Amino acid sequence: MTARKEEVGPAGLASALVASGALHSDWLPTYLAVPRDMFVPARVWPGISAGTEQNPLVDRGANSEAWLRAVYSDIPLTTQWDDGKHSGDGLGHTPSSSNSQPRMVFGMLADLDVKDGHRVLEIGTGTGWNAGLLSHRLGSKNVVSIEFDPEVARSAGTNLRAAGLSPLVIVGDGRLAYVGEAPYDRVIATCAVGDLPQSWIDQTVTGGLIIAPWGTEYGGEAIVRLVVGEDGTASGHFTRGSAFMRLRQQRATRPTHDDHFKGRDWPADGVRGVTLLSPPDIGGWVEQFVIGLRVPGVFWSVETYDDGAYTLWTYSLDAQSWATADYEPGASSYEVVQSGPRQLWDEIEAAHGWWQAHGSPGFERFGLTVGRGVQIAWLDAPTNPVRAN
Repeated sequence: MTARKEEVGPAGLASALVASGALHSDWLPTYLAVPRDMFVPARVWPGISAGTEQNPLVDRGANSEAWLRAVYSDIPLTTQWDDGKHSGDGLGHTPSSSNSQPRMVFGMLADLDVKDGHRVLEIGTGTGWNAGLLSHRLGSKNVVSIEFDPEVARSAGTNLRAAGLSPLVIVGDGRLAYVGEAPYDRVIATCAVGDLPQSWIDQTVTGGLIIAPWGTEYGGEAIVRLVVGEDGTASGHFTRGSAFMRLRQQRATRPTHDDHFKGRDWPADGVRGVTLLSPPDIGGWVEQFVIGLRVPGVFWSVETYDDGAYTLWTYSLDAQSWATADYEPGASSYEVVQSGPRQLWDEIEAAHGWWQAHGSPGFERFGLTVGRGVQIAWLDAPTNPVRAN
């Protein structure tokens, strides 16, 4: 008996999204009415369902079947590299615009909990698909979308008009929101932040919702669902892990390896030690999130070797402290070297121990409270802060 060929197109993806629980019946008519292919350019770099890597270019002109398969797969599609400076068929350095993974799109729309008549502000128009879905559901007059990149905004506007939709698309700085159409019942960001702008809270009605990807400097990121209070703060739980491009104005400027070593060779003045904590055990998305909360002002990189071994480098943002942890497959202990006023590996071990002591919680047990000059992450309840900025 011949196996049934998997259906490629809107219906096939819809079935997969419904089965996953991401696409609910209230959004299904909109999904079918606003097809993803109308919001995907001819040249895309398909991503993977879990992670941040990209596959080689797929060009509709060269292979329309592969392009359609990519469009109606549950994967993100990179549509721009390096703020538009990249050209050619290869991978660029940094993805800077995309059409998001459908499962994430509809999961966030479910979190948004829109009702008829709601007015929505979107931060990050991208290809326009999310704004198109919202416009079909709520009416174009109730949707405002802000995009920083003028060329990306122009392309999104073209896509939206071709789909018969006309939300207000603003070229501007998403950190400022858009007071011209405020207040909004809902705000949704399709770019990640580490510092949620107060303007998003100020321009949302009391009791309104803000849905945004939020992540630490170290790594790890999740969708937070904030309810705006009367006192100018917003608070709520995280709902699921995510991996969005950072809001351009919040991209980190990190010191280099040379900034830390100042012409010296490793191990410089580093102090050697041994750890039983395996570097892979802190590489998960939740683990990175927790380390970022408990160990502020640090970032990491990996130096890989041919035999599967690698060195995990951890650096401080002030270029004063660093640590290395050497992983070797099959080992039960690992060499560590630390330098500077902060013992970064010791801090990471303590953060991992704290996480395990609290039952190794997932994203859903964490929450965030944001207000003017205040941003506090917490576990289970706002009365149990993890770390306050």
